[in-house]
Amino acid sequence: MSSSPSSHYLSCQGREIHYVEWGSEHAETVIAWHGLARTARDMDELARHLSTRYRVIAPDTLGRGLSQWSPDPDREYCLAFYVKLATALVDQLGLQQFHWVGTSMGGAIGTLAAATSLRGRIRRLVLNDNGPELAAAAIERIRSYAGQPAAFDTVSELEQYFRQVYKPYGWLSDAQWRLLTESSVRRLPDGRVTPQYDPAMVRQFTQHPRDYDLWEAWDSLDLPVLCLRGEDSDLLLAETAEAMRQRGPRAVVATIAGCGHAPALNVPAQFALVERFLEAA
Repeated sequence: MSSSPSSHYLSCQGREIHYVEWGSEHAETVIAWHGLARTARDMDELARHLSTRYRVIAPDTLGRGLSQWSPDPDREYCLAFYVKLATALVDQLGLQQFHWVGTSMGGAIGTLAAATSLRGRIRRLVLNDNGPELAAAAIERIRSYAGQPAAFDTVSELEQYFRQVYKPYGWLSDAQWRLLTESSVRRLPDGRVTPQYDPAMVRQFTQHPRDYDLWEAWDSLDLPVLCLRGEDSDLLLAETAEAMRQRGPRAVVATIAGCGHAPALNVPAQFALVERFLEAA
């Protein structure tokens, strides 16, 4: 059993991409992809749990965490390029088939990949509070804080900020809040600390305004899909989740009580939902 991850880097589409690997002794693999302004380490709790049976690969998206920042943000910070990066990553890892668990943006990448360059290779898709249509008001909310990241004198202040901004994640232990903070902090030239991502990544919403309109891709899917929807999510509305049950791959939708956008995938009940779905393969 793997109890700790290993850290790796690969060149994908000419960009250095960092990923964390758990359970390297297993052949069956899960790609675990984080949300818009987050990092691979958000997947630690789920990956640790799954690594008793699966190899888990959790990448940092371009411009986040320890991956390279894009020198061409208007062109590369978009779902189509993220899919190219994902395809290059799994190709270099020699993965022919695998499962995909994606939170928010990570789910959108998985949806588009499953409909295009990774069609037939993604066996089962788990979307964590993501769907083919997102609420405009919530996108604007996320854009407002992600595009102008806050900066603080101390890491403790940054942690308090994260506890406020990510309160919709649901319950996290003090240790989990500390990990979330320490795994996504960078120090500015003036000595202050700020979240670990390139603020230019929000140009996706201005340069690619329809990037998250994915009904066409959704309707083309023919693989099993599990959608985890935060009960209080303002991004994935209940009516959208219901439409996901009726259209395309006809997702199984599970509502996660006590969460908004997006469940942190850090407690046994959420592990069980994901694990049962993957084991049905």
